[in-house]
Parts: sequence; C-alpha cells; structure tokens
Amino acid sequence: MGSANGNWGNASGGNCCDMGLKCWCRWRSRSLGPFSTASLFFTSSIIFLCFVVTLYFWVFFAPPAGRCQPDNEGSWSIGLFYGDSPFDLKPLEHMNVWRNESAAWPLANPVLTCDSVSERGFPSNFVADPFLYVQGDTLYMFYETKNSITAQGDVGVAKSVDNGVTWEPLGIALDEDWHLSVPYVFEYEDEIFMIPESSQKQEVHLYRAVNFPLHWTLEKIILRKPLVDSVIVFHGGLYWLFGSHHSHFGFRRTTKLDIWYSSSPLCVWSPHKKNPVYNNYRNLGTRNGGRPFMYNGELYRVIQEAGDAYGRGVRVSKIEVLNEDEFKEVEVPLGFVKHTKGRNAWNGARYHHLDVQKLSDGTWIAAMDGDRVLSGDLRYRVFLGFAHLLLVAGLVLIVGVLLGAVKCHMPLSLCRHDSGKRIDFLLAWDRTIAASSKFRRFYSRLNRSSNSLRGILKLNSHTGRLLLVLASLLGAFLMCAGFHYIYGGSGAQEAYPVNGHYSQFTLLTMTYDARLWNLKMCVQHYSRCPSVREIVVVWNKGTPPNVSDFDSAVPVRIRVEEHNSLNNRFRHDPLIKTRAVLELDDDIMMTCDDIERGFKVWREHPEQLVGYYPRLIKGSPLKYRGEKFARTFNGYNMILTGAAFMDAQVAFGRYWSEAAKVGREMVDRIFNCEDVLMNYLYANCSSSSRTVQYVRPTWAIDTSKFSGAAISRNTNVHYQKRSECLEKFSDIYGSLDDQKWEFNSRKDRWDA
Repeated sequence: MGSANGNWGNASGGNCCDMGLKCWCRWRSRSLGPFSTASLFFTSSIIFLCFVVTLYFWVFFAPPAGRCQPDNEGSWSIGLFYGDSPFDLKPLEHMNVWRNESAAWPLANPVLTCDSVSERGFPSNFVADPFLYVQGDTLYMFYETKNSITAQGDVGVAKSVDNGVTWEPLGIALDEDWHLSVPYVFEYEDEIFMIPESSQKQEVHLYRAVNFPLHWTLEKIILRKPLVDSVIVFHGGLYWLFGSHHSHFGFRRTTKLDIWYSSSPLCVWSPHKKNPVYNNYRNLGTRNGGRPFMYNGELYRVIQEAGDAYGRGVRVSKIEVLNEDEFKEVEVPLGFVKHTKGRNAWNGARYHHLDVQKLSDGTWIAAMDGDRVLSGDLRYRVFLGFAHLLLVAGLVLIVGVLLGAVKCHMPLSLCRHDSGKRIDFLLAWDRTIAASSKFRRFYSRLNRSSNSLRGILKLNSHTGRLLLVLASLLGAFLMCAGFHYIYGGSGAQEAYPVNGHYSQFTLLTMTYDARLWNLKMCVQHYSRCPSVREIVVVWNKGTPPNVSDFDSAVPVRIRVEEHNSLNNRFRHDPLIKTRAVLELDDDIMMTCDDIERGFKVWREHPEQLVGYYPRLIKGSPLKYRGEKFARTFNGYNMILTGAAFMDAQVAFGRYWSEAAKVGREMVDRIFNCEDVLMNYLYANCSSSSRTVQYVRPTWAIDTSKFSGAAISRNTNVHYQKRSECLEKFSDIYGSLDDQKWEFNSRKDRWDA
C-alpha cells in the first residue's frame, strides 16, 4: 500500500505508468508464472458470466424470424387504411379480408415491411414514406427503402391487384449516389413524374417515367435548394410546390416551409411572397407528411406532427387561402383508428407519413408508415447495455478486493518521482493535490478500505458467504441485462408474418366469479400482444363483471352462459370475426412473443391444434400422464386446449357434432376432459396425417397458485378422471397409440 508521503512509485509491483502518468490501481499478488491471482480471478469471472449469458439467450430467445437489420433510424413499415372518406379511415384488419387458406384471416397491417422486400432480393432495413399511384384496377406503391448494405435510401416500388390487400415488391425504381426518400409520384399531361427528396444534392429533381414503374430519367432540376418532403398540387389554375428546409443557430435547428408556384411543373417556379410561410424550431406545420388531397372541393395538406422525437404523428390542415400573396390554413381532425397497444403495435411509437387516394369505386385508401421504436432507440439501448457491463466490471473489482485477489491502491501523487520527463499541467495538478490535506486523507482512507471491508465482512461467516452469493447473482443479472439491451431487441413484441402476410386472432378464456383476479391480469397482459383482436370471456358461474372493469387494449366481450359446463368453451360463437381462436385458461401467463410464435405455427398448419402443453397417450391400460412422460419417450400425440390455437369454425363444429354427443355428456358428468375430447375428435375427423403441433413457451406461470382459485386442486383425482376419459374416448373414437411426433423436429427449434 502506498505510503502517506507520496512515495508510491517506489513500492513493489513494477512500473505501471508511462510518460510520467501514474496508474490509479495495480495488482499486487503472488505471482503464478505468467499469471497473477488477480488475472486468474478476472478470467474465471468473465468465463462464468459469459456462460450465464449464453444460457440466458439459449433459454429465453428464439432465433430471429426476419431478415431486417437493426437500424438506428427505426424499424419503419407500411400499413393501409380504408374508409368512405379521408376523415373516417380504419385499418386493414377491420375490413375482414383474407388472401388464401394459409394466411388465415383477417389480414392485418403492416402490408409491406423490410422483411418482405428483402425476401425478394432487395436488402432493406426499413420501408417508409409511401406514395400510391392508381392505374385502373392496379395499385403501385413507391416508398423509401434503406439499403442494408449501402445504408442509403433508395426508391422501391410494389404492386397490388386486390385494392392494396397484398403487395408484390417489384424492385428498386430509383437508385442514385445520394440519399433518396419521399418519392412523390404524380401525373401531368399523360406522363408520370416523380419528385424524390434529394436534399443531399441541394436540389429538387424531377424524374419522368420512361418505362413505368421501374425505369426513370432525370427530366429537370426545378429548384436549386435543399428542400425536403417536397410535394406538388394543382389549385386555382396554378401548380404549387410545398417544401421545407433547415437552418441552424448553435445547437438549435429551425425548420422553414416555403411555397413556390408555376403554370407547369416543367416551367420556372416563383417564390411565394410570404416565404417562409412557417419558420420555427418546433417544426409546427413546417414539414409535409404526405400528399395534399381534395375532398368536397376543399384542399387539405398533411403535416408531420412535432414531438420529442422525429415523426411522432401526422395532422391535417384545410387550406383556406392560397394565392401568390396569401396563405392560410387551419387544422382539422384526421379521424382514423389509432393503435392501442403501445410499442407492440406496428405503428405504436410513431407514424409520420400519410398518402390518401380515392379509388374508382368511391372508397378512400390511405398508406401510412409506422414504427414501434423511436429514432435513436438502437443507440440508446447500446448505451444502456454497455453501462450495465461497466457496472459488472465494477462489481467484479469489488468482489476481487474483498477476496484479496485484487489489491487496488489510489495514488497520492499523479506523477512518478523517477519517471524522467513529466507533463507540466500534471505537475501543477500534482502539487495542488499534494498540498491538499483533504485529498491526502481521502486517498489514505481509500487505500485502507479493502482491509477494513475484509475485517467487517468476514467471508468465512454466513453473512460473508451470503454477500458473495448475492454479488454473483447481481453480476449475472447485470450481465444478462447488458447483453439483452445490446442484442436482445427493443423490448417491443412483434407479430410474425406468414408468406409475407400478417393476421389476427381472438383470445377466448373461460372462467367464473372466484377467478376474477386471474381474469383481470390475463386481459391486461394479453390484450397488448400484437395479433390479439378481441378477448371473449366465457362466463360460467356467478355475477359477471362489467367490461369497464378491465384494463384492455382491445375490445372485451363477456359471454354469459346459462349452465356451468366445460363444453361452453367450444360453443359456436357467430360474433367471432377471426378464423383463429386461442383457447387459453385465465391462469396461464406467457410472454406475448410465445403467443405470437404459436400463432405463426398455427397459420402454417391451420388444420391442426397448435399449443404449449404436450402429452403422450400410450400403454395398456391407458393412463394420463404429464409432460415429463412425453419427454421421457421423446414424443407427443396430444395438445391441451387450455392453451392452444385452433380453427374456430372447424373445431367448434366438430365438438358440437352428433358424433361428439357421448363425449360431451361424459365431460358434463365428470366436469373434466373437454380438451382430451377435442384431441380425439381431431384425430378421428382430420384428413391430415398430423393433428397437433407443439410450441415450447419461454416460461409459463400458473397464477391460480397466487389467487387460490385453481380448477383442479387435487392432481391425483384430476389425473384419474382423465385416465377414465382416455379409455372411454379410445373405445368410441379410436386409439392415439399409432400417432407420435418427436420434439425438436422444427427448423426454428420452437418445439425443442
């Protein structure tokens, strides 16, 4: 330990400083060849923590499903809205349309993502700024796509022949040596033109289609100004160009909106008399958020909403006065159905662009981009990740000091007295510190702290051992949290596409009055999952609650039953608007990502039961056993429907068929086995060789243990009843012994 007179440089341990700089700490330990006890301690700590992180990711993270790379600008995608007017727009999923059998229904937003573009061979990190072009019964969508290789914005194009329900990416329409975005496409004198943002070139470029939609040529540079988000509209006999530009004063960026006018897009443009018509640092009204549109003879302009981050929303203003001398507009309500699921919605964090068009049948269609994370989210998460890793390093250092493997000494002098050449400002600082008795006392106490701590916290005692265990657990937690922030995603739950399409499902749960606590927790949690459209509560007994009692992000419907029967779970419900139904007990809590993975697997196999609790039925006599038995024999042939996806029409139709009447009567008699019966009906009625699929949940918690309202409190009695059902159902509907599917047979390892 350094002496109080500052001759720390003469202590043993060697010269650990260069150029006259003093080290802040050193390792003074018994030498073990090329290693010291400190280096061995740190190496073993790193190996242990890396093992914990590897185990953590192996257990809690599924392989990534998409092809998009994380991008600091966000994860933009594009969705569609429909309505009878531009001020009454509803998202695609409210239209109840479907593409084909494998896609399920209804199809849902987003309709275009970087994953669907990359799948066609055009690597993309995100897609944004959509503009629609209507050509007869065909729709074209032009958008910005950020190339994941060049990190540059290009203009992509996609095609739809079903009014925008599904889209086929055609390729890159425009690729320049500079960033392109906001591809405003319009028609003039029977030709098609495009004005993409080219602010990096300090110019506004006008392109003409020579072979629509993929080939364009530069027609003219209409303005030599660095305008962003430029759009053109014809109004009052003139063409008007709205464009923004930025100016800086210190760290404050001011955005200005300019208006230019001309008799033709190809002629000379003149500035508006009151330019800039907006000039403020809050971006209030200064940036266009899409195409201006006409409705009922009035002109409207779409505006990006200012906020604490880029692109927090869009607004619409009605232009009341627009001529060479005057400009006046007033904001009006937009009136479209907004998201309710926060960051789990595809546009839950922000949306900043809207293009509204009227179709030939009078329907209005709108393309909007949206993002579930904010700009800079990746940078923020990486910062938090490394901050956690620094805390781990500090914690390891403290533990090393307590164990005596590491001896850290704070210097009383910044400069070695025998170091030769010294830096002048360090010498001056050194003299200041040396002259300060407060600093000298502080450093002296710090140097004695390790011995003092070891004296107080005796590691051979129970308290000392507990402290080391807690420190190890805290270090493992911080390490996992750090890597989670860096590599684990944004924390938002995403839906999984199938064949490039998204969909939604209805969650159905059956309960009664004693389990209201479980139900409220279930509704609050699962209503935030991306693909949940509605929650139906089958109320079997007691006074039903009010819908207002639930904290839900989706509609909740309570279906009160006349009789308390487990058969009510599968009763036909004509009010269910989705093909997929997730039957889920209200006391099962899983992550939204587990739910979304199960939904993806079911959409790949809609003719099967897809669930999270596997069972293996075999032997003579048949005996009902838990999941451990199935894993012992590495196979399963039954999925419990207390947590399973199914086709509502098919499954409910089979359950209430005449052939299932005897089984339903037995379910009522013993108040058990409704899920066992459903499995036998699928095996007996399905034309598919396989009837069930298993998806392993990351974790699942039984909340009935906390509320004390478990349905089956006596496991032995519960299993005995189910064994009776197996014997009875096997006699009626045939055996399941000839069916068995192994675990870990999927490429994504979701059934491991």
